[in-house]
Amino acid sequence: MTAQLIDGNALARTLRADVAQRTAALKTRGVTPGLAVVLVGEDPASHVYVRNKVKACEANGLHSVLEKYPAELSEAELLARVDALNNDPTVHGILVQLPLPAHIDAQKVIEAIAPEKDVDGFHVASAGALLTGAPGFWPCTPYGCMKMLESIGCDLRGKHAVVIGRSNNVGKPMALMLLAKNATVTICHSATADLGAMTRQADVIVAAVGKRNVLTADMVKPGAVVIDVGMNRNDEGKLCGDVDFAGVREVAGWITPVPGGVGPMTITMLLVNTLEAAERSAG
Repeated sequence: MTAQLIDGNALARTLRADVAQRTAALKTRGVTPGLAVVLVGEDPASHVYVRNKVKACEANGLHSVLEKYPAELSEAELLARVDALNNDPTVHGILVQLPLPAHIDAQKVIEAIAPEKDVDGFHVASAGALLTGAPGFWPCTPYGCMKMLESIGCDLRGKHAVVIGRSNNVGKPMALMLLAKNATVTICHSATADLGAMTRQADVIVAAVGKRNVLTADMVKPGAVVIDVGMNRNDEGKLCGDVDFAGVREVAGWITPVPGGVGPMTITMLLVNTLEAAERSAG
């Protein structure tokens, strides 16, 4: 069999059209959803990510504020700026682009963001809300993965889902979201003794470790759904994921491509979170 593709670009367009419609409705009530993006330093990848986020906001009717600061900005100055944004009623979401320069405690900065404006979903309050099932903001990448599973009608109840990776921003929240949908979840990582033994049992696999070919065709059960969160470069310099796409595609039932899979969904869910923050603020 050849797996069907889960087209992240197409799904993102559908979800962004809904965001634009809801944003227009909110504007009739005098509220324009606003996202503040704070960028510190000159990391090239961060500049690309930030530019794409601002562009997506503007294309869908949201208001965006981009604040750029030199790498020498002090931690105290950044914290003061976050506090000012917390108190700005025109800003509904705050995103501090990571990584930050080494002299700044990233976790301290994230915790300084008001939970009701934490549209990245990285605050401990957001993590606690996800853990307990309370209202909050889900981290954008795993949230996008859940939307992709939903888009293909994947009923997770009773399914065995394997998450490869245990990061705070993807692996752990991904596992909790799958669990909330009644999947039986296994988390694998660098210390897992036999990764293939785990993945061959899985109905759904989410690969999120940032390592090429961590999942190969012999590690996948026929018909499984494979979500590739990885973003790497191959020997020719082209973008690729964590999954051996060519091989796994001949075994899996569904698979996400890289690029064009999870990537577009991450920014889309940031827009969704920002819109929802504005809707909650408006009451």
